Amino acid sequence: MSASERILNVVLPIIGGIIGATVGYFLFFWITRQGFYAMIAPGALLGLGCGLLARTRSMVRGVICGIVAFLFGVFTEWKWAPFIADDSLTYMATHLQDLPPIKPVMMTVGALIAFWLGKDGGYSGTYPRFGGK
Repeated sequence: MSASERILNVVLPIIGGIIGATVGYFLFFWITRQGFYAMIAPGALLGLGCGLLARTRSMVRGVICGIVAFLFGVFTEWKWAPFIADDSLTYMATHLQDLPPIKPVMMTVGALIAFWLGKDGGYSGTYPRFGGK
């Protein structure tokens, strides 16, 4: 594997994860304004974007996607409904147990989906080779 292929192996999943997380973030707010709670969307779409642009399987990438997806779920919940007592992100992160149980469960499901989708390479090396071959 050449240096440019290794760089693509790292950069493309990161770009895909960022795009997926951004879409999931705005989708969460749109769906929530319709009366439904879609906390799975930010994490799941992060993993989907990462996995679709990945070229190979990587358990490490899946674990990173899952952890980042859960943390992004906490951030999204904080932006949507911060605690009244203290509206800081630190307070939200240290008081997850005070949320209604469905909220951390949905954050966890989103993280598990991100792990599952992020660990597998979407194209598994089917990109055209560079240099015209």
